[in-house]
Amino acid sequence: MNQFKLKKDQIQKVGLSVVGFVFLLYIYFNFFLGPLNRSRNTMLATIKEKQSNLDSSRGEMSKATTLEQQAKTATTHFAAFKAMNPEGAPIAWFPPRMKIFFANQRIDKVSTRLEGTVGFKQAELVDWMKYSWLINLPQADYATVGKAVADLENAEPLLSITKLSIHLLQDQPQFQQVDLVATNIIQKK
Repeated sequence: MNQFKLKKDQIQKVGLSVVGFVFLLYIYFNFFLGPLNRSRNTMLATIKEKQSNLDSSRGEMSKATTLEQQAKTATTHFAAFKAMNPEGAPIAWFPPRMKIFFANQRIDKVSTRLEGTVGFKQAELVDWMKYSWLINLPQADYATVGKAVADLENAEPLLSITKLSIHLLQDQPQFQQVDLVATNIIQKK
């Protein structure tokens, strides 16, 4: 037991070594490992932020691609709508177009006249006018008129039938007199 007895100077050296070791651990954790952990945490937060920005950018890119595709489609439709309207005043080309269309549907004696025009208030549509036409079919049958009206609205995308009135003919009950009010949107020239 006497062998393990330490002298005073040895106790001081061991105590000083323990204090030095604790001091060394303190310096290591506070000055070396601490800044590395803070830097690591800062980098992880930055990476997370950049990843969320990247994810939102990918979402915006897909929206932009979709929007670009819609713009191409809209431009194509707009060019097609412009091409549907021949040169000249609508009063000169629309009634003959209706006469030919209904003649192809086996409805003769069609008369078309302009009821009125209205401009659009929206800034994007100031170059377009809304024309209201009265189309008179003096002699037609229900089935032919129904098919013709459906085909007319499908063939003319900027035209819509706003009013339809059908009257029986007293002397020919198999035929009816049909009046249509159609609204067409035409670009100003």
